[in-house]
Amino acid sequence: MCFSLAQIAPAQLARKAKKEGPRALGLVELSADGKARLIPVCIMVDGKFYDAGAYKASPVPLSLWTGTVYEGEKTGVPQGLFTVAEAGHTGNDVWFGVGKWVPAGSEPKARSKGKEKVRDDTKPRMEDDEGPPKLRRADSSKPSEAGTSSANTATPAQSDNTSATPTTEPPASSTAQKSAAGNAASSPAATQAENQSDDSAASASNDEDPNRPILKRGKPETAAAEHPKVGASTGVPRRPGVAAATADTKRPSLQLVPAISDAGGPDPRPYAYDLKTSEEEKYRKGMLALAADALAAKLRDTVPAGSAGATPKRTPIRRPPPKPQPAFEDVQFRAFDLSNTNEPVFVLSATAKPPATASASSTSASSNYYVTIVAKNNIYDELRRLYAGVTDARSLDQTPRLELIDAVDADGDGRGELLFRTTCDAGKAWAVYRAGADQLLPLFEGTPPENKPVSQE
Repeated sequence: MCFSLAQIAPAQLARKAKKEGPRALGLVELSADGKARLIPVCIMVDGKFYDAGAYKASPVPLSLWTGTVYEGEKTGVPQGLFTVAEAGHTGNDVWFGVGKWVPAGSEPKARSKGKEKVRDDTKPRMEDDEGPPKLRRADSSKPSEAGTSSANTATPAQSDNTSATPTTEPPASSTAQKSAAGNAASSPAATQAENQSDDSAASASNDEDPNRPILKRGKPETAAAEHPKVGASTGVPRRPGVAAATADTKRPSLQLVPAISDAGGPDPRPYAYDLKTSEEEKYRKGMLALAADALAAKLRDTVPAGSAGATPKRTPIRRPPPKPQPAFEDVQFRAFDLSNTNEPVFVLSATAKPPATASASSTSASSNYYVTIVAKNNIYDELRRLYAGVTDARSLDQTPRLELIDAVDADGDGRGELLFRTTCDAGKAWAVYRAGADQLLPLFEGTPPENKPVSQE
């Protein structure tokens, strides 16, 4: 019984690649102005990978047929859909697809077709003059509602009056009081005394008011201060001016989004591995140490023969001084959970400037090196290197430069692979690698356009 379980267990844990139907991998190239096009990378048919830009290109590659839909994914998370409308190619027979890109979440929601409300004529309806007050225009034919100012409401008697200035009759009580006061103050002395008493009472009430308005003579400088001239400083900080756009800022930035076209493939899942700040600093430092070791090994191989064969002088045994470290620039560090087993895969790429040492030649010390490191963790939480690539502009024919694009499921088995852009002396191409137990395993390695065959079966 144990023997049979031992036979079945490896078969269940084995990695099975998808065999059904074609599965195409491409890159959606998004520009800042919203335009998009598809760059075919590879296509898998019956478990084998072919160049998607050349597979069955008679007259158009299979991956660029009209109506083919690609789902864009960023680290396994859907980003949108790209539908191929037509295929085109450049002068060196590099194919690309032109179509429509619809970002995720931008599709209009379908309106629910509910039942239309039917008006019930049996219920009493509100008349136009009933209900809450409503605001109307001044030239409205209907009178104002309740609650508005009575001065704006015209009576029928006032509407018939043709006088330009309406007259208002005072109440009878106020008319009688005024007539009585006029009869009592018939003499000029009484009238003057009454005016003086009214003025003194008004001035006394105004003096007691602290917020009373005070009239002052207008001075020219005061008027100028209240209304500053154009361009004069008002004491309010202005918004800093925007720098003029240059040719570099006007150039639209391109964004590459991996895209999959497969009618029966698995549902996408995220491949990002979340790290705490302390963990990210720890693993980043360890990856930089692996990059420094790989660069030192590369420099030892490029040391001239004369300096390598020289016998060093005997010196007393002392503690060796710390080795000078290279200067890393443009460091990009990412962590992925490709197999969904909580086992992170780390990828670091950087540009390195070797340290100036006596053993290094002047040519190697002045050139920049491109370093790419892929590593895993072992059971002791130590980094185990899967790939180390160090190259420069003079060594691209031997070691191509790898630039990480993203993690994507290229073969449709639910696990992620690493998609790189490769640069060699012949040009640029694309490559897909699987992170194995001890090394990177190539699934697809493209060729530059100059060396690309016309068609493949």
